[in-house]
Order: sequence, then C-alpha cells, then structure tokens
Amino acid sequence: MAGEGEEALAAFVALHGAALRASQVPTQYWESLSRKLRGEIFDAGDYFGIMQVEEVDEEEEVDEEMEEQFKKKPNPGNGPCFKVIVTNENGLQASNPNSVFLVDHAWTFRVEHARHQLRHVPGLLHRMANLMGIPFHGEIPDEGSIEQVLQEMWKYSQTYQLSQGTAEEKVPVWYIMDEFGSRIQHSDQPSFAAAPLFYMPQQIAYTVLWPLRDLETGDEVTRDYAHGETDRLIRKCVLLPWVPEVLDVSSSTPEPPDEHYQAILAENKEKLPVAINPPVYAKDKVFKVFTDIPQVLNSLIHPRFVFTDNEGEADILYNFSHFKDYRKLSEERPEVMVNQFPCENLLTVKDCLASIARRAGGPDGPRWLPRTFNLKTELPQFISCFQQRDRRGEDNHWICKPWNLARSLDTHITNNLNSIIRHRESSPKVVCKYIEEPVLFEREDVGLVKFDVRYVVLLRSVQPLRLYSYDVFWLRFSNRVFSLDDLDDYEKHFTVMNYAPGATLKQVHCEDFIPLFEKQYPEYPWTTVQASIFKAFAELFQAATSKPAPLGICDYPSSRAIYAIDLMLKWDTSRDGKRIMQPQILEVNFNPDCDRACKYHPTFFNDVFSTLFLDETDNCHVTHIV
Repeated sequence: MAGEGEEALAAFVALHGAALRASQVPTQYWESLSRKLRGEIFDAGDYFGIMQVEEVDEEEEVDEEMEEQFKKKPNPGNGPCFKVIVTNENGLQASNPNSVFLVDHAWTFRVEHARHQLRHVPGLLHRMANLMGIPFHGEIPDEGSIEQVLQEMWKYSQTYQLSQGTAEEKVPVWYIMDEFGSRIQHSDQPSFAAAPLFYMPQQIAYTVLWPLRDLETGDEVTRDYAHGETDRLIRKCVLLPWVPEVLDVSSSTPEPPDEHYQAILAENKEKLPVAINPPVYAKDKVFKVFTDIPQVLNSLIHPRFVFTDNEGEADILYNFSHFKDYRKLSEERPEVMVNQFPCENLLTVKDCLASIARRAGGPDGPRWLPRTFNLKTELPQFISCFQQRDRRGEDNHWICKPWNLARSLDTHITNNLNSIIRHRESSPKVVCKYIEEPVLFEREDVGLVKFDVRYVVLLRSVQPLRLYSYDVFWLRFSNRVFSLDDLDDYEKHFTVMNYAPGATLKQVHCEDFIPLFEKQYPEYPWTTVQASIFKAFAELFQAATSKPAPLGICDYPSSRAIYAIDLMLKWDTSRDGKRIMQPQILEVNFNPDCDRACKYHPTFFNDVFSTLFLDETDNCHVTHIV
C-alpha cells in the first residue's frame, strides 16, 4: 500500500509540482492534498464554520476598537455579513501535514459567457444572488437580477489561465468559490493562503487552502485579497472593490523612463545590430527570397524576385515569425534584407504604443490615440482618472485589452471600476477610453453601426523616415445598431466577425464605400478624412523613430516592414469649435493577414516588394506619407 501511495504522489507531483511551487503551497501538504483530490475529500466542515456577523446599530454603544473593525470590514455584497472561524475543538496546527483543504468552485466562467450562463443554467442565478446578498425571489431569471450579479461578481471572482492550448483556450477563466470559500474575509495579516489548482486527472479546478500559522478554536480564517502586492499604494488600489476610497493621486502618465525600454529589449531577447553601411545593389539584380508565408509564395510574380528554399543563399528574408538575432545577421550578412525592424514591438504591442505616442501628445497622449493606461504600471493613475471623470459626470466606458492578443480575445468593455481593477490579475492589460461617440455607417440591412478601417503601411527606412500607405484600405462592420449599452453584445460593439461563430461577415470594397460614406456625410469628403488619417500615421512613426533603439525603432538599413493599422473615427471638436471626424488608432499589427489583399488585388505583393526592396513606386498602388 505504501508503495502505491508513493507512486500516486510521484505521479501527482510530476503533473502538478510546478503549479504547486508557483502557488507556494508548502511541500509538507502535497501528499495529503494528493490523497484528498483522488478521494474528493472535502473535510473543511470538520474544522471550520460560517458565522453570521450582526451589523452594529448606530445607536448602540460600541467600543472604539470594534467600530474600527466594522469600518474596515470588506465583506463583499449587500446582504448579511459573514466570516469563517475555526470550530474544531483542538484548533489547527500549521505543522500538521493534513492541514490542507479543498474548496469547491460554485461557478466557473469566461466573462463573455457569464450573462448567457446566468440566464440559462438552472439554479445558477439563484445561488449567485444568495451568495452575494442580492434579493432574488423569482424562479425565472430577470435581467435586473442578472445585471446586479454581473456588477457584484467582481468582489467574489478569482482567476486562472491554462498554460497550453489554442489562443482561445488560453483566455483567462474566472471562478467563484462555494459559499464556504466566498465567506473568507480579507486581512492584511491573513491566517490562511489560498490558490487555484487545475487537477489534471479530473480536468477540474479547485482552490487549495492552507494555514499560515497555528489557530485556536474561534480564530478567524482570513486571506489576503491583494496577495503578492507589497507597494502600499498598489495594495490600496487592488483592494478598492472591497474597501472603496477616493485616490488622491495625479492621473498624469508621462512617458516611462529609458530603463523601461531597456527592460523590454532584455525580456524580448532581441539582439540589436551593429552599425552597417546601407547595402548597394546592381540595378538589374534579381533577388532571392526566402519566405514561409504562403501568400507571398503564391502572389509574388515580379521578375526581379525568385524564391529559394536555402536560407543561407537568400538576399531577402521574409519571415512570418519574429526575428531576434539582428547582431549576428548584421555582422555576418549585412547585405541581407529582412522584413522586420529591431524594436518594432514599440508599435505593435499595445502598452508600448501608448508609451511612445506620448512623445507626440504629452502625458495624456495625442488626439489620435484613445486615452490609454498600462494596468500593470499605471493603475493608480487610471483609478484617479476614472474617479475624476465620475465626479465630473463624464462618460466612463473603457475597454480592457491584453497587451499582445489579437482578434478581440479577452477584450472587455465596461463602466465598472471593480471589473477593470480585477481584470489586471488575469493577464497583462491596457485599459483604453472606449469611443462613446464613434462615426457610424448606415447599413441598409441593419441601421447605424460601428465600423473600423484597416490600412497597410510600408516602412522603407527609419533614417530618413520613409513611409508609404497602400492605396486600398479594408473595412469591417458591426452587425447590430450601435448604442452605449449591452456591453457584452459582441456583434454590437466589435467589428471582427471572421472569427465569431455564426456571425455574418459584411464586406464592402473601399471603392464602393467612399461614395456611400460621402452620401451619408456630404460635409466630410473622404480625401479630407484620409488626409487626417495619414497625418496621424506620420506623427505616430515620427514619434516611434525619434529616439535611438531600444527607445525607438532601430535604424537598421537592411530592414523593411509592412504593418496593418486599425482605426476608427470619432466625433470631436476642433480648436476652433468645428465638429470634426478624429481618427483613433486602435492598434498596429505585425505581419498582418494579407489574404483579402491578395485575393482582390493580385499585384499586392508585387507592389510591396517593388516599394520596399527596389525603391520603385511608379505604377505601384502606394502613396508616400513621409
């Protein structure tokens, strides 16, 4: 039997050891935890009890210490207050290897599915409303109760992320512990620690709970809701959902110091090139191209370019994945051109884009970029901004986006401050002001909907800055009439429909779009709108190349690149009081999907390669921006 137990423990540690170490679960508990998971032993009831705490009547006399405790009480929800206490007559010893407990999860969800589950999973709304102290007496879910749960759930939700799988499977999972786990209160000096564990054999997540010290009968079970945060101001911010207060800090966000960019370079493991002289090629040279991009292989038919399977003999490396070792390339093969720039992530990663844009628009950023905060490094400034806007009665809808995910994955629109603060825990995110007054497009089949525009820009060189735009742009439309409600209605608030199951993909060619747009907005000719768009692009790339690497895009003479810039238009007021359409750059994409470009414009890659590698723009569908 002992051998079997040892084998089971070894198998358990092989599967879960890394997760347990990351969560700092002491090794002394691992054997007992393995046994309890295998046997589904939930024995917390033998040691703990839930106690309802009476609210103190203001007229009753209470001692000052007790009054202070009630002021600090972060008990979530609106109903009765609860706490968990040790009820076992022998107390609890932290040194006892069995002093580790499993907590079940009452609800596991991804944010985009939460409303649907509350509507349709039998008993879920009733259980969540009870747990959160929300009055709900009916049998049939009503929208008012659902909305309350969706607002309150951020005081109860915890999160974890799967480390393997598709991009969709890696989207953070949120969960609410059962009534026992959800009643455990916060303390800055907690008596217990808790961490989620995804138990592989059952494909189920539990919360593991273990004591941090010995406890006697009647002692309270608490945990630190801001576990791991040591900075006092950040702790105050993180605890805001349970301990509301007005932050007295500036909302100004100046550009980060140089060390910030040095750290990004080190984290990306990118090696900068040595200085080289710009290569000179014969006028009639035929370039050998090495690429792993099918669209290039299928579309590039220009006579000055031929493909090779031998990377070592290529004149041009046109790679899909990120290139890292520019130093080796610059030292050994400086004449080889590459379709990427060192440090271009300053454009293509959302938090970096916001940082470098402040060179063009000061601490609040330029007018062509929605006000953006990095939730990892600028949380106090964001909360201050949110609270100031709230006091002034200004719109407070924001959109939370991961730094580096595409296709609107794990992207959420909300006006709930608690939600934004909690989203910071799941994965690195920025929060951007949601465009509350976008320029809309009248779809005959739907009505006035949101739309965005994608331009492909070609960066030929950094010093001097030479930037072109492809003459065709692409449009994406929402499928439902826009209004500033139903914030989790994907087809109302998002435009990327080619990955949304069951969604209609509306396509309009830019040549057809322009006359339709000008008919709807006769005072705003597209040439004027596009001029303001190109001005924004110019300012963005001037900012991105205004400082040497790693503070800016590296001036490497053998680099070339194309990027897709997604933008929307919003209504704004010019300095002279006129109503204008202000471009809003949403993101810059590295190595964009050019499938539609190649399908409808067969010369696309001929034009791109001629512009970038031959410096021949005559008869190419490009416009010189800078």
